[in-house]
Amino acid sequence: MRASALAVALALTALVACGDEPLPVEELMKPETCQQCHPNHFTEWSGSMHAYAADDPVFLALNKLGQEETNGELGGFCVQCHAPLALQLGLTTDGLNLADVPQWAKGVGCYTCHNVVEITGTHNNPLRLAMDQTMRGGLRDAVESPAHRTAYSPLVDAESQDSSAMCGTCHDIITPAGVHLERTFAEWQTTIFAQPDPRRHVSCASCHMVVSTDVIAEGPGLDVPLRPFGRREHTFAGIDVALTPWPETEAQLAAISRDLKGALLPRLCVLPADAGRIDYRLDNIGTGHMFPTGATADRRAWAEIIAYDAQDQIVFSSGVIPMNEPYTDPEHLGDPNLWALGTPARDADGQPTELFWRVATIDHPGTLLPPAVTTDPMDPDFYHAVERSFPVPGLLAQIQRVTARVLIRPVPYALVEDLMASGHLELDVRPQIPTHLVEGSVLEWTAGGDACVCPNGPPCP
Repeated sequence: MRASALAVALALTALVACGDEPLPVEELMKPETCQQCHPNHFTEWSGSMHAYAADDPVFLALNKLGQEETNGELGGFCVQCHAPLALQLGLTTDGLNLADVPQWAKGVGCYTCHNVVEITGTHNNPLRLAMDQTMRGGLRDAVESPAHRTAYSPLVDAESQDSSAMCGTCHDIITPAGVHLERTFAEWQTTIFAQPDPRRHVSCASCHMVVSTDVIAEGPGLDVPLRPFGRREHTFAGIDVALTPWPETEAQLAAISRDLKGALLPRLCVLPADAGRIDYRLDNIGTGHMFPTGATADRRAWAEIIAYDAQDQIVFSSGVIPMNEPYTDPEHLGDPNLWALGTPARDADGQPTELFWRVATIDHPGTLLPPAVTTDPMDPDFYHAVERSFPVPGLLAQIQRVTARVLIRPVPYALVEDLMASGHLELDVRPQIPTHLVEGSVLEWTAGGDACVCPNGPPCP
């Protein structure tokens, strides 16, 4: 046990024995303090993008370049979400000195969420912390802690709509130029999951903090009950991963794969109409927002369709991009049929850009897959699946097998290459950028069967 951890553990033991005051705020701000009584929470969080937010080399390079190009006018725009506690404590003003900021103050730590008392806006982190010795949680009957005072807050209760509002403050971003760049919370607000009826409401945490049967805390002198469905996973899995050595990398990848698995419901058809075509349909049934979401100008998601003949030779393909090769636009790929999912962003001159401070317009919703917004089958918005046709004229008689799937990358290789070329990113992180397979999107059609195949088999809806 490290010296600091041992000191905290001894302090906790002393508190239980003596009934002293809770630990000082300075100690409660450190995630390692929380680790003593919440080891599982800490381990999961330590590998999360919340923990990594201020150490991500792409973020650091973008912030540095943005500060230079705006002559410092970017200010604390990036760090207000990537290192909010450091900004509030005055340890940084613009993120350019994050290398010198103590690790406990970087990223989004325990105190950043569990000390919030008020939401004062809708985007760019308008959260007010109490800066006191009370840690707020989602349990109304929490066991008292010797380390801190405890209170219930709907802002961190996954069963409460208020918790989604708190997540949304950093997952809805409006740039200094007024461009609504990231809209995850705004997208969620339009869905069936945002309904006030608690029987239908599904919060951000309901999906991104998987629930389990476990104790919430453990430690000397603590008598904490085992709660059915009481502890929530703190991996906060999305699609981003650490691009440099970081704890819990494999656990993060496993959580991402698990959560992507049920995101999309596909259908694959091979039809003779119009001299032959392949239809691939995607229904965004498993997310409470667009697919993909977040930094959609940077996301790279696409459909891969491959048709084979009787000798298993490829006779038609679209979206075939090897895992270690860059995704480029359809023209550069020589793939006019490419089905890309994203929102192109452009600067004031109408030129494509991935540098957010330059973005003047963004094509939202672009080609994103919309989520469910109504449960009324009579509502014209009830059907929200999207289907694309891939023409295979003259090839239908040859096609014996067709495979289809969706792949997604969190960061484009081109952005990394540009940051390296400008000298703002020294490390080539392209090999660490994953290409995630959306497992639930995978289908295979074979000749001699039904015209359409679905995950649950025929008949297809």
